[in-house]
Amino acid sequence: MRIALLSYRSKPTCGGQGVYLRHLSRELVALGHHVEVFSGQPYPELDEGVILNKVPSLDLYRDEDPFRTPKLHEYRDWIDWLEVGTMWTAGFPEPLTFTLRAYRELKKRLGDFDVVQDNQTLGYGLLGIQKLFPVVGTIHHPISVDRRIELEAAKGAKKLTMRRWYGFVKMQAKVAPRLKPILTVSESSLADIHRDFNVPQANMRLIPLGVDTRYFHPRPDKPRRKGSIVAVASADSPMKGVATLLRAVAKLATERDVNLTVVSKPTPGGPTEQLVQELSLQDRVRFVHGISDDELGELIATSEISVVPSLYEGFSLPAVEHMACATPLVASRTGALPEVVGDAAVQVAPGDPEELAAVLRRLHDDPEERERVGKAGYDRVMERYTWHVVAKKTVEAYREAIEEFGKC
Repeated sequence: MRIALLSYRSKPTCGGQGVYLRHLSRELVALGHHVEVFSGQPYPELDEGVILNKVPSLDLYRDEDPFRTPKLHEYRDWIDWLEVGTMWTAGFPEPLTFTLRAYRELKKRLGDFDVVQDNQTLGYGLLGIQKLFPVVGTIHHPISVDRRIELEAAKGAKKLTMRRWYGFVKMQAKVAPRLKPILTVSESSLADIHRDFNVPQANMRLIPLGVDTRYFHPRPDKPRRKGSIVAVASADSPMKGVATLLRAVAKLATERDVNLTVVSKPTPGGPTEQLVQELSLQDRVRFVHGISDDELGELIATSEISVVPSLYEGFSLPAVEHMACATPLVASRTGALPEVVGDAAVQVAPGDPEELAAVLRRLHDDPEERERVGKAGYDRVMERYTWHVVAKKTVEAYREAIEEFGKC
């Protein structure tokens, strides 16, 4: 089968979209399929046999120069002006502008692909692509949930700009019901997509995500670092609950010798760095970023406790990666997390630093419980979450889309 995978941004070291793209494309090639990825910046890391077609944006949100104003010579066409104009008016343009560019590229490739899969872009350009190829949609979770949580956390004028920033969600809600099938990763996400995007449940297919056990596995030859806690989460996103975790660690640090590593890059002088200062955690907390998968796997596998403190998750690859390393996991009882971790993690109320601190204290003091929870997590991953299975089920959805397209 000849497959085109679309992803408007595919950062390989942070966020689920780039991780999903890399592992799914690798396993599709291993099954014998021809796979080409079409992506905007940041571009993905892809394995051998997968072809990358760069669909460059103006890269307005690059880490070293966010919200930049391009020089005049950088503008190539009207889509570039649309991209900048949307940013200048506080909107987020990439889902729309990427799909417009992807439509233009795929029009040149008629006959080259049997199916196109969109990785949570849901821009209007997909409606044009849908006339040329069968299109499978992927929604890890509806961004309407992020919008709701961010708006609740915002105050004053920031609430107005946040509402404008998330304006693209209305577009996604119009495009999503017109794609069939749509793949999602959990029963929780399926229900949220149905509620917020009005996608019929009959049009959705549930395919949980996998974990790369080449990197995420126990390291019995390396001792766990005493008192170490690890979390993989976007530091400044309220939805990821890092503030709750920091407050819990601050409580625990008054009576136990613990340290926290957060795999993320907080904004210099931003809310997370400020909270670390307020809680006097400078000597207890470190942030790391840009590390390889192997380094991340070792970091998790040599930690005593792992935490996913999110206020919502549509799936949570970090939770599965923590469990694959047999590191005992504490996870919020929210979104898809209870479904993903089952009884193989200790669950806590989201946003409650008191309960989280109490659970961390208990696990810190009880090596036998840590061993039991870690083993349960590892066993659950080995039974349920592999990328090979994800790829095989995704191919079944491709065949369904191709058959549906043939009827049109």
